[in-house]
Amino acid sequence: MDHLKLPINPQLCQQVRFDERDGQVWLDEQRVLLMQLIALAEFRKEQIETLGLERAKGFFMRLGYSIGKKDAQLALRLSQSKEPLDLIRTGFSLHSLKGFVRVDEQQLEVDQASGHFYAEYIMHDSYEAEMFCTELGQLEEPVCWSLIGQASAFTSALLGREILFKEITCRGCGDNTCLLVGKPAEEWDDVATYRKYFSRSPIIEELYELQSQISVLRHKVDKKSTLGNFRGQSPGFQHVCKLANRAADANVTVLLLGETGVGKELVARAIHDASNRENKKFVAVNCAAIPPDLIESELFGVEKGAFTGASNSREGKFERAHQGTIFLDEVIELSPRAQAALLRVLQEGELERVGDSQTRKVDVRVVAATNESLEEAVKTGRFRADLYYRLNVYPIHIPPLRERSEDLILLIEHFLEKYHAYYSKRTAGLSGLAMQAMMNYDWPGNVRELENLIERALILTDSGEEISATVLFPTLSFKASQTLSEDGHLIDSSENEAKQQSTLWIQEALNDCGSLEDIEQKFLDYALDNAQGNVSEAARILGISRPTLAYRMKKMEEKG
Repeated sequence: MDHLKLPINPQLCQQVRFDERDGQVWLDEQRVLLMQLIALAEFRKEQIETLGLERAKGFFMRLGYSIGKKDAQLALRLSQSKEPLDLIRTGFSLHSLKGFVRVDEQQLEVDQASGHFYAEYIMHDSYEAEMFCTELGQLEEPVCWSLIGQASAFTSALLGREILFKEITCRGCGDNTCLLVGKPAEEWDDVATYRKYFSRSPIIEELYELQSQISVLRHKVDKKSTLGNFRGQSPGFQHVCKLANRAADANVTVLLLGETGVGKELVARAIHDASNRENKKFVAVNCAAIPPDLIESELFGVEKGAFTGASNSREGKFERAHQGTIFLDEVIELSPRAQAALLRVLQEGELERVGDSQTRKVDVRVVAATNESLEEAVKTGRFRADLYYRLNVYPIHIPPLRERSEDLILLIEHFLEKYHAYYSKRTAGLSGLAMQAMMNYDWPGNVRELENLIERALILTDSGEEISATVLFPTLSFKASQTLSEDGHLIDSSENEAKQQSTLWIQEALNDCGSLEDIEQKFLDYALDNAQGNVSEAARILGISRPTLAYRMKKMEEKG
C-alpha cells in the first residue's frame, strides 16, 4: 500500500486548551504539561544511572503504556469513526499533537474476524531518539521506549487484545530511521521476555513492600486516627477522630453538630463500634421523619389501647437499643413530651411506655445530632434548657466537606470502589478536569452529595471509560480561555467557537439556498420584513447605506 502520512486532525487540535488564569493546559479533560526536552533527558539519564539500563527501559515503557491507555480513551471519545483503522490512526495522531513524534504509516492490516494485525510505522523526529543523539549519547539498542509502550497500550485497548510493538531500527542507536512494528503478542518469538518490561521491576516491588510495612506500622502506632468507615486525613477530620475515639471509651452522651450530609450517622456508628457496646444493637432514628403525635410512642413504646389504633403493646426504639446505642438524628424536632421523656432516660435510665404506668429500666448510650443551633432553640423556647445541658456534655463538631479538601480524594476513591462493586462495573476513574471540578466545588450537600454524585456519574459512564466533568456537573461550563488553531497558533476559545459557528452557518445557508444570489435575496427579504418595508431601516439592519440597498434591490428586481 502507499505510505500514509498521518496529519493532526483539526478536531484534536481543538481539544488542546490553555487557561492562563489558572496556569493550566488541557488535552480534552486530561491536564498536560509543557516541559523542556532537556529536563526529560536529565531525568532519563538519572534513571539509567540509578536503576541500570534494563530497569530504566522497563520504567519508561510502562510510563508510555500508561499514556497509551489514556490516549485510547481519548481516541474512542473523539473519533467520529469507530472503525479500528481510523481509531488507531487517531491514536498515532495524538503522538504528533503532543510533540512526541511524527509518524508515517507504512503498513496497517487489521482483520478483527481472523485476529490478524500487522503494522509498520516510520517515526520521524522522535523525542526519545533526539535525547540520545544530542544529550545522552547513542546506545547499542533502540531507545524509543515510551513510544513503544504508548503504541502497544492504545492499540491493545482499541482492539481488545494484546498487541506489542517493537522498534526494529532506531536513530538513537545509529540507524537512519526509527522503524516501529506491531503484531499480536503471541506472534513475537521472545514475548515472555518482552512482557517483563511491562511488569514492575523486583526492586520496585521491594520498595512497595517496604512502603506497605511502614504503613502497617504507622497504622498500629496511630490507630486512633481512623474512625470506622468515616474517611479522611485533614486536621478537622483528625480532631473528630480524636474526640470520637475518646468518647467511645467512656459511656458519655454525645452531641454531634454539623451541616446536613457531613456524616453524623457514620460518626455515631463508629463510636458505637469502637465502644464496649459494639456487639449490641445500634438503632438510628430520624426524629424529623416521624410525625410529632407518634414520636413519643415510636421512641418509648406504647401499651395496647393507649390511643386509637394501638391494638397491641410494643416496645419503642429505646427498649430495642437496650445495652446498645441509639442515634437520635435531628433531635431538635422532638415534641415537648418526647423531650421530657428523653430527659428522664438520660437522668434516671428509665422510661414509661405511652399509656402505661410501669417504669422500665434501660441501659442505652445516647448519641444525638442536629444541624441547627440547640442553643438558639433554647432561647426561643423550642427546646428544653435542661435537656440541652444533658445532651451537650460532649459535643463534637464535624466540619463541612468544603473545609476538608484533603479528605476529598480519599472519599472519591472510597465511593468509586463501593459503587464499582455494587454495579459490577469498573470505570477508569475521574478525568483530570473532573477531579479539578470536584476540588473547586463547595459541596453544600457535603459527603452525602459527593456520594450521590459519584453513584450517578458511574451509572452514566461506560466500563473502562473516564468519568468526565460534564457527567458530574452537566450544568457547568468547562472552557479554557485559549485553544489551538488548525495551524498550531494560540487563539481565544470564543474566537475559535465563533469561527466554527460561522463556518457551520455558511454550510447550512449554501445547502438551503444553493447560490450566493439566493443567499443575498434571503438577507434582503429578512431585513425588509423586520423593517416593515422601510428601506432606510432595512439598510441599517444590514449595515449598508440606503443607496446601496436600493441599488441591490433594483438589480434583484431586474433579474427576477
